[in-house]
Amino acid sequence: MKIFLDTADLSEIRRASDAGLIDGVTTNPSLVAKVAEGDVTVMYREICEAVDGPVSLEVVAVDRETMVAEGRKLAAIHENAVVKVPLTEDGLKACRDLGNEGHRVNVTLCFSVSQALLAAKAGATFVSPFIGRIDDISGEGMQLIHQIRQVYDNYGYTTEILAASIRHPMHVVESMLIGADCCTLPPKVLWQLSRHPLTDKGLDAFLSDWNAAGTAI
Repeated sequence: MKIFLDTADLSEIRRASDAGLIDGVTTNPSLVAKVAEGDVTVMYREICEAVDGPVSLEVVAVDRETMVAEGRKLAAIHENAVVKVPLTEDGLKACRDLGNEGHRVNVTLCFSVSQALLAAKAGATFVSPFIGRIDDISGEGMQLIHQIRQVYDNYGYTTEILAASIRHPMHVVESMLIGADCCTLPPKVLWQLSRHPLTDKGLDAFLSDWNAAGTAI
């Protein structure tokens, strides 16, 4: 499963990319607003250059024509750029338009299997189901991932399932087991994946024994 980092923080992106742990990045207007200074085009280009993989850059328009115009500009920033559009009627139409022009599109804010089906039919490169937000309203976010996987496999759709709104490591584990193609997670969750109390305990014991022996390399 591919791992994308869900942030616009360039320092976090470089940290994860330098470790070889991420396959791409996703951003959204809220994440960008937290760190943006001046021309966001420069920031987007720096993010695209920091990773060897797709970087989702989201339009802020809500109508088809303006989404397509914004999408073209975003796609022109860098070869890694993926245009991100919302799962609305206009967003699906813009997805089709941009896809026909050869641009990759991530259809975001997916909350149902029927929406995911329409995204695939519109030619989306990625569809982003929001697991955590469904859990927040007492739904079952992981069940949605399972349903989308089954439908896409049933009918041969090639749209990649990008599990989003990841809140904790178990969301990542369950996404892997179900067969999501990718997941996007905040830096905090990425680094949580590397931690385990038994790893820390074992390392402390090894170092304690080594120091007690008084040996050196």
